[in-house]
Amino acid sequence: MNFVKELTWRGMIHQMMPGTEELLERETVTAYVGIDPTADSLHIGHLCGVMMLRHLQRCGHKPLALIGGATGMIGDPSGKSQERNLLNEETLRHNVECIKAQLSHFLDFESDAPNRAELVNNYDWMKNYSFLDFAREIGKCITVNYMMAKDSVKRRLNGEFQDGMSFTEFTYQLLQGYDFLHLYQTKNCKLQMGGSDQWGNITTGTELIRRKLGGDNEAYALTCPLITKADGKKFGKTEKGNIWLDRKRTSPYTFYQFWLNVADEDAERYIKIFTSLEKEEIDALIEEHRQDPGRRVLQKRLAQEVTIMVHSQEDYELAVEASNILFGKATKESLVKLDEQTLLDVFSGVPQFEVSRTLLQGEGVKAVDLMAEHTQCFASKGEMRKLTQGGGVSLNKEKLAAFDQMVTEADLLDDKYLLVQQGKKKYFLLIVK
Repeated sequence: MNFVKELTWRGMIHQMMPGTEELLERETVTAYVGIDPTADSLHIGHLCGVMMLRHLQRCGHKPLALIGGATGMIGDPSGKSQERNLLNEETLRHNVECIKAQLSHFLDFESDAPNRAELVNNYDWMKNYSFLDFAREIGKCITVNYMMAKDSVKRRLNGEFQDGMSFTEFTYQLLQGYDFLHLYQTKNCKLQMGGSDQWGNITTGTELIRRKLGGDNEAYALTCPLITKADGKKFGKTEKGNIWLDRKRTSPYTFYQFWLNVADEDAERYIKIFTSLEKEEIDALIEEHRQDPGRRVLQKRLAQEVTIMVHSQEDYELAVEASNILFGKATKESLVKLDEQTLLDVFSGVPQFEVSRTLLQGEGVKAVDLMAEHTQCFASKGEMRKLTQGGGVSLNKEKLAAFDQMVTEADLLDDKYLLVQQGKKKYFLLIVK
């Protein structure tokens, strides 16, 4: 497979240094993407860069995932309006371990293949590098004029943002440039990839290699476009914040729902970028979707592929089942399978009432009293009686046999919740405390 052609049809190339494609056709290339370990999980904003590494490995080349343990202590000014908080060494070490575990879902780190992926951490080669040595050996290779011409620096210095720019951040591109030089010398790494906002930092690295080692040493740069939504808003952000790959931060159900609910126009782009499906299959899915957009064929396949890749087949199946609880037919058995976080995510938008546990103890409480007196699931006991007699009231996805049926602690989901359903689509979540 031709890596550049693969990225091109997927819409994943923004800029590419001349000679990059020829290099990739000529030899097996080692290439890297840098990841800032500011959290102990990646979010879907990182996925485009990670998928570039995945496609690179599928095309027979060798991917390096560089965790910025050293540069993460400084903060990249690219596209940022203010400085980041600096992290301590212990936090960074924890973040690096968590990120490596997530990357193993995308890349082969374990096989004996010559192009197996490697994880490197720039803290390993920067921790013992003294400031004086760095200034003498690296700082003299790149002029301040060159560094100040970068967009990420100019925007901060020209007053676009009020806070200006510290010397610490100003040195960031030189440190990232040194990463490329180090990997070029120790791993024969000739290509750095990243988002389009990284072009300035990446090309500083190619320039440093040329100036430090001589003009016959060539290194290359390739960037992917920054992913946006059809309405121009930032990709991967919701009202609740980032969509994370860590299930503790974003449940597999919420993760699945994010992809399921993207706009048609976005689904056509995202299925190319965020899956490994072949072009023929994607073209067929797009054509099928355009014939009947209401079936959401693209969104369903996109959500399936990405959820399985990031989590697992089982998590995908549970997410589909959880979706059916709210939007389709489901049983109490389906409801009981949900863990607490997924239950809360599924019913996050429905009215919720708190109930005292003492009500349910012993013989329990009559359903009509619970739903119309102790909570406001129904406007009156009369309304609740009438609907129950017509088969229109369910508790935990089972129809109530009688309006005065007793509800006890034995009915609780996760020993804490009761789900009341009025008709087909009206839900209430009772939280027992």
